[in-house]
Amino acid sequence: VDTQFGPIEVQVPRDRNGQFHQHTLPDYKQHSDVLESTIIKLYSKGVTTREIADLIEKMYGSHYSPAQVSNISKQMLPKVEAYHKRKLSDKFFCVYLDATYLPLRRETFERFVF
Repeated sequence: VDTQFGPIEVQVPRDRNGQFHQHTLPDYKQHSDVLESTIIKLYSKGVTTREIADLIEKMYGSHYSPAQVSNISKQMLPKVEAYHKRKLSDKFFCVYLDATYLPLRRETFERFVF
């Protein structure tokens, strides 16, 4: 099982009667939800799927392909569509700032000051 602390090997005993149910991990999951929520958060911040795959592998040691990251990030599609379809306000405010920075030495600046 791939977790935020690295891969963990879990040995489940054989159960011929099918009565054993573990309560620590959901059945048949290979990855923890912490990694998936991290992927979704990174994707919502604008990080590309390839960068996310590289980050997850470097940070947690778990290998996710860009396609897997893309499939996990598809959970964000309803939120993105709701954001695009939201009602906009009638009033918008815009602030436009413009500045020019000129690095000058003190001697050069004193020549231009009268």
